Amino acid sequence: MSDQNNWERGVLEKLAMSALQEQRRARHWNIFFRTLTFGFLFLVLFISMGWLDKKETALTTGKHTALIDMQGVIASDSAASADNLIPSLQEAFKDSGTQAVILRINSPGGSPVQAGQINDEIRRLRAKYPDIPLYAVVDDICASGGYYVAVAADKIFVDKASLIGSIGVRMDGFGFTGIMEKVGVERRLVTAGSNKGFLDPFSPVSTAQQEYAKQMLAEIHQQFINVVKQGRGKRLKETPDTFSGLVWNGQKGVELGLADGYGSVESVARDVVKNENVVDFTVKEGFADRLAKRFGAGVASAFPGFSTMSGVSLR
Repeated sequence: MSDQNNWERGVLEKLAMSALQEQRRARHWNIFFRTLTFGFLFLVLFISMGWLDKKETALTTGKHTALIDMQGVIASDSAASADNLIPSLQEAFKDSGTQAVILRINSPGGSPVQAGQINDEIRRLRAKYPDIPLYAVVDDICASGGYYVAVAADKIFVDKASLIGSIGVRMDGFGFTGIMEKVGVERRLVTAGSNKGFLDPFSPVSTAQQEYAKQMLAEIHQQFINVVKQGRGKRLKETPDTFSGLVWNGQKGVELGLADGYGSVESVARDVVKNENVVDFTVKEGFADRLAKRFGAGVASAFPGFSTMSGVSLR
């Protein structure tokens, strides 16, 4: 009987030890997965705050050619916004090692306000740092608002097949009154202010409002023309088509004085700046920045009644 009790006790002890070891293993795995989860969440937070995207310009040493990219449509909620480009330009110019700045442009244009703000800041920085030249280098396209920015540079370099120019202004819109009549839909628009429904696409065309819009576009166009003339000076070989909104390839652009010559970032850094050490100063938007801008745009679109006019664009 004693042997049987000892055997049972031994079995119970082994079972207890096995259960205890299993609990320990489970606890260890639980700690491991918790640590892994916290690490993953920290990484997501790290990326979302944009810490991985922001350029640490303080790490740059020695003389270098500063590079800033302006890619895509110029708009307040895009990578090519004044909020992104202006800090990049400021960091590049104030860096003690910057020998010259290259602004690489690949943009079809966009907001005249954003383009104007960037142009103004380039001119201010060039005056503040007269020993640091800024060169614009065109990739595929530098049209309209993109060219508005480019003319602030000391020189503009293109590829023979680049597209450049499009010095004009446009306002896009649609008219749906014919379709509404066919399907029997009635537009009921109530406004405070006789022109609050300015160029409303669901209302008949107003000749007076159209003329006003043309006058406004003509004024913005003249602002664009003045900026181009100021930036290009005597280099510009003006023709009747220069400010018509036409776009030219890079070869023709050089002939017309819209650009100064051919070059890429590498060739300009090597042959013009004489410093092939290129350092990128482009401010990269973090996830949180992009999310905030998208949220802001979404809130604005939720209240379309406050503005029914189509956007003015240098594109």
